[in-house]
Amino acid sequence: MDITIYHNARCGTSRNTLALIRNTGVEPRVIDYLATPPNRATLAGMIASAGLTVREAMRSKEAVFAELGLADAALGDDALLDAMQSIRC
Repeated sequence: MDITIYHNARCGTSRNTLALIRNTGVEPRVIDYLATPPNRATLAGMIASAGLTVREAMRSKEAVFAELGLADAALGDDALLDAMQSIRC
C-alpha cells in the first residue's frame, strides 16, 4: 500500500494520524507540508479526492481564518486556494 501524508509534527491531529497509519504496519511517505507545501493543483486534487469542497477543507477555527476574512461566503474556491497557498502556520 502506498500512502503519503502531508504532515505537521507540531500538530496533534497530524501526529495521531501518522501513528494510526504506522500502527497498520505501513510506513507512509511523510512530507513536511510547511517545508514542502503542495502546489495548487496537488492541493486542489487532494481536497477533491477527499470528497470535500475547498471551504470544507479549511481550518475555520484558526485565528488566521478570521483575520483574513475567509468566512466570507462570497469568496470562491480560487480565492480560498490562494489563501491556503499563502498561509504558513
